[in-house]
Amino acid sequence: MNKKISAAVTSAALVLGATTANAGIIIPAGEWTLDVNGNVNVYATIQDFDDTAANAVSGGLATTKDSTGEDKNQSINTGLLPAWLGFTGTTRQNDLDVSFTISMQPNVSDNGVAGDSQANGPLWRQAFLTFGDKSWGTVKMGKDLGIFAGNAILNDMTLLGVGGGYGSSGTSTTLGGIGTGYIYPSWKGQIAYTTPTMNGLSATVAITNPNQSIESSVTTLYQDRFGFEAQVQYTMDMGKVWVSGASYEYTNGNYDWDATALDVGAALNFGNAGLVAYYFDSKGVGSTMFTGYPGAAATYGHDTSGNERDGDGGYVQLTYVIPTGTKLGVAVAKNELDAATSSDTRLENKRWTVGAYHPLTKHLNLVAEYNNIESENATLSNESQAISLGAILFF
Repeated sequence: MNKKISAAVTSAALVLGATTANAGIIIPAGEWTLDVNGNVNVYATIQDFDDTAANAVSGGLATTKDSTGEDKNQSINTGLLPAWLGFTGTTRQNDLDVSFTISMQPNVSDNGVAGDSQANGPLWRQAFLTFGDKSWGTVKMGKDLGIFAGNAILNDMTLLGVGGGYGSSGTSTTLGGIGTGYIYPSWKGQIAYTTPTMNGLSATVAITNPNQSIESSVTTLYQDRFGFEAQVQYTMDMGKVWVSGASYEYTNGNYDWDATALDVGAALNFGNAGLVAYYFDSKGVGSTMFTGYPGAAATYGHDTSGNERDGDGGYVQLTYVIPTGTKLGVAVAKNELDAATSSDTRLENKRWTVGAYHPLTKHLNLVAEYNNIESENATLSNESQAISLGAILFF
C-alpha cells in the first residue's frame, strides 16, 4: 500500500513535472509510442471566514466574508492539480530520443447559471518537444512548468488535495501552497538543457519567456532580455536535495528593475516517514508569483515608486504512511513580503494543513484535508478555514 501512495505522488509529478516518462495508457503507433495520461480530481469544500471584507488584508490569501456579511461558502472544484488530459509521443531516431507533449486541463465544475461559463474555460499548460540522449543530456523547447520552485510544488502534499485559495466556487484550481510556502513556478515558454545524471547529480539551465502582468498605464510591452532559470539537484536512495534560481528584468515604461529569487530544498524518506523542508529568498518578486510591474497592490514586487520589496518563505512538511496505506501529513508554511520603504506595508500569508490521503485502488485516492490560512499586514489580520473531502484518479 505504501507503494500505491508513492505511485500516486509520482503520477502527479509526471502530470505536472514536465517529464516524458511513460505514466498512463501506452499505445504503439508505428515508429512512435503514444502515452495518454492525466487525472480527474474533485473536492467538496466547506469554508468558514472570520473577518469582514471591510477589514481585508490587501493581498491576503485568507478569505474574508462577502459584502453581505456571509461567513461561509461551499463549493465543488478541483484542487491544486487541475483535471488533466495529456498526450506524450516518444521515438528513437538518428541516435536521438525525441518526444512531444501536449496537454489540456478541463474544469470539473463551474459557477455559471448553465454550468458552462466561458470565463472558466479549459487551460492549456503544456506544448513542448524534447530531444537528446543519455550520453549528453536533453533539450526541451516549448511551454512547461518553470524550473525555479518547480520542486517545491511537486513535493507539496496538497498537490493531491486543495491547500489554500479555496474561497470561490467554479474556479479552475486552488492554490495549494502557492503564496503560502512557495512562489508559483508558472507555465513558461522555455529552451532548457538538462545534463545526464552523474552519480546522482544533474543540472538544468534555461532561457524563459519573461511572462508579465499588464497594467493599464504600461507604455511598452517589450522586455529587453529573456528570463534565466536554473537548478542543481542531487538524487539519492532516500530522496533528493536541490537549489534553484531565477532572474528577470522588467519594465513598465516608467520603471526598470530586476526580479531575482533563490531557493533550497530537500525531500527525504525514512521508511514510511517523509520530510520536505524548503526555503526561498526573493527581491523584486511578488508574494505569489513573478509580478511583472510595480504598483499599489501589496502582492507586487515593488511599491508605487518602483522600490523593490524583499521576500522570503518556505514550508516544512511531515508525512507518515500507516499500515492501512493511508498517508497522514502535516505542513506549516508562510510567504512574507517586506515593506519597501517606511510608507509601505509588509504582507504575510501563513498556512497550516493536516491531511489524509488514502489509496482506495492503485490509481484512485481518497483525500481529506483541513487548511487554515492567516494573513496580516502592519495593521490588519484575517483568518479562514476549510475542510475538503474528495478523490483524485490518475491514469
